[in-house]
Amino acid sequence: MKTGRPKIKVPLEGLDIVLDILSATILVLLIAYTIISYSELPDTIPSHFNIKGEVDGYSNKSMLWLLPAFAIVLFFGLYIMNKFPHLHNYMVNITEENALKNYRLSTRIVRFANLFAMFIFGVIAFSIVETSKGNTSNIEIWFLPLVIGISITLPIIIFIYQKNINK
Repeated sequence: MKTGRPKIKVPLEGLDIVLDILSATILVLLIAYTIISYSELPDTIPSHFNIKGEVDGYSNKSMLWLLPAFAIVLFFGLYIMNKFPHLHNYMVNITEENALKNYRLSTRIVRFANLFAMFIFGVIAFSIVETSKGNTSNIEIWFLPLVIGISITLPIIIFIYQKNINK
C-alpha cells in the first residue's frame, strides 16, 4: 500500500515504554489468572452480564480461554501496527516536517487503546471468575461507564494537549 508518506522510526519516549510495559503486564496477569483459576471453576460459568451487572448468559468454562486468546491477538496486532505509523489514518496531510509529531501522537493513542483493551479483558475475566466462585463485586455496574468515558475522553485530551504544545 503506497501512501506517499515518509517512513520514519518514531523514537520511544518514557511514556511510550510505560504504556507498553503496563499493557504487557496486564496481558501476562490475565493469562496467569486464567490458568490459576481455571481448575477451581464449575463446568458452566457466566458469560454475559446485563447493564445491572446481573448474569444473563452462561457458557462452558472452556470459553474463558477466549478472553486471553483475543487479548493476545489484539495486543500483538496493535503492537505491530505501531511499527508502521505511516499507514495510520490522519486528518492532516503528512509531510517530512510534521511526520514525527503526528506519528508520535498516533502511536501513543494506539498504545493507550492497547492498555485499555488489556484492562477491559482483565476486568471481564476477573468478573467471570469471581462470579463463578460465588463472589459478587458489582464491578460491572461502574466498569463499563468508567472505561467508555476514559477511553473516549483521554485520547481527546491527549490530542488537544499535544496540539496546544506544538503550536
